[in-house]
Amino acid sequence: MPKGPEKNTKNKALHTKLLNRKKAKLQEEKKEKALRLKALVAKMNQQKEAEESDKK
Repeated sequence: MPKGPEKNTKNKALHTKLLNRKKAKLQEEKKEKALRLKALVAKMNQQKEAEESDKK
């Protein structure tokens, strides 16, 4: 019984590698964005507290 054509595993492996790299990059960007937001919120809270303490 003859087998079908050979599977192209080389291109599939490269494609998977590229997709994994893309996913990792997106995840890293998401983490960086979250850290920047967290830092910004902390900075705004400090300014708000400083303004409130100046008013008192």
